[in-house]
Amino acid sequence: MTIQPSTILAVTGGIACGKTEAGRRFAEEGFAVLDTDLLAHEVMKKGTPVFERVVENFGKTILSATGEMDRTQLGNLVFADPEARKTLNGLVHPAVISAAEQWKAEQHSDAVILIPLLFEVDWTQGWDAIVCVSADEERVFQRLEKRGLNEDEARKRIAAQMPLSEKEAKADFVIRNNETLNALREETSRVIKCIRSRGNAHE
Repeated sequence: MTIQPSTILAVTGGIACGKTEAGRRFAEEGFAVLDTDLLAHEVMKKGTPVFERVVENFGKTILSATGEMDRTQLGNLVFADPEARKTLNGLVHPAVISAAEQWKAEQHSDAVILIPLLFEVDWTQGWDAIVCVSADEERVFQRLEKRGLNEDEARKRIAAQMPLSEKEAKADFVIRNNETLNALREETSRVIKCIRSRGNAHE
């Protein structure tokens, strides 16, 4: 029996575009899925080297009453100050990339890593394909409003990322998420089918 090579994908996109839900669909299709947002939470847990460096740079005002990282407070701080955001990314991203690359190396089946800032950190090598999950700006604002962000907060978070049009242009596949959850799932399934068909064509 021939062992087929695994497919390793990067899934990126803008804030509130549906990357997490697309990841769930990939998981249902048999892909191992790693979310780097959750990985960032792990590397920033109390007592980790990253936690210590972040507190050293930003002070104890970013901590909750229990001494854990207050991500809301930290987010408000860095999205209001590009230099602070650059500093935070420099502290967190290397640890996240290192842990994710280790996870990727351990996979023996199809796998997906969800990476919101894939292009921003120039992490574009080593993938069989890059998928961008995208949505119209109006939809993004609606979703961020439901998350409790006001218009100013939403604009700052959107502005902190590369424009979606650029991400779409750089990606191999684009999943558009402007309609219902079922429509997103169907669109994700379509892209998965395309990727797997392309892989079979090269065997």
